Amino acid sequence: MIAFRGLEKAFGANRVLTGVTLTVREGETMVIIGGSGTGKSVALKHVVGLLEPDAGEVEVDGQVVSRLRRGELQELRAHVGYVFQFAALFDSMTIFDNVAFGLRRRRLDEETIRERVAESLRLVDLAGTERGMPADLSGGMRKRVGLARAIALRPKYLLYDEPTTGLDPVTSAVIDELMVRTREALGVTSIVITHDMRSAYRVGDRIAMLYEGRIRQEGTVAEIQQTTDPVVRQFIEGRPSARGVGVAGGAPGAESVVEGMQR
Repeated sequence: MIAFRGLEKAFGANRVLTGVTLTVREGETMVIIGGSGTGKSVALKHVVGLLEPDAGEVEVDGQVVSRLRRGELQELRAHVGYVFQFAALFDSMTIFDNVAFGLRRRRLDEETIRERVAESLRLVDLAGTERGMPADLSGGMRKRVGLARAIALRPKYLLYDEPTTGLDPVTSAVIDELMVRTREALGVTSIVITHDMRSAYRVGDRIAMLYEGRIRQEGTVAEIQQTTDPVVRQFIEGRPSARGVGVAGGAPGAESVVEGMQR
């Protein structure tokens, strides 16, 4: 279980999270929606200790993340896979080496690494691509490699940061299908950050909307679709808002997050 309790975070004068409270149940996929710059990714980074809260806490399996010592934090991260918005692949590495990156940091033997890489690439329909380079891949294929890298670690939890951003509708549907397949094959608990409502409805068990630094509403897909909350309805119907949205700056970039989780 993952629990956010009164989570607050600011970057300078910009108060991004002002009291996020949300529980992600074992085995479910929780989708967090909200406009750009509302702090969705900032909240996600607290789960693996890449950011420290100004107030409140995030608890994973009964452990308060911000109180963990370095070794304990590394142990927690060993059970969490992180799928980044732009895949965050290392362009100088082959696809095999990208997927094997975290496994080598854990000092697994090469035979086990080869088996895990092959298994993970098969799960995302990229078997046989091990010798290729990221530059040879489409955007959707790069995201599938990023997912393969995450699931190669055999995580208990999967965190997805805008997994369908920048993709056409057909490729987005493929990514959604892979996310559902991964959940069914591995039994993982997932948090998906997105503003793509089609994706949210496809993959989510429950949906929560982050608005003005707090959870505005949470519920099942059906409950969110039938909401009478004017702010939530405006968002899910894609109607323009008269109010601007602040930009949540100051969080680490994707590649630094990849390396940070392996330290």
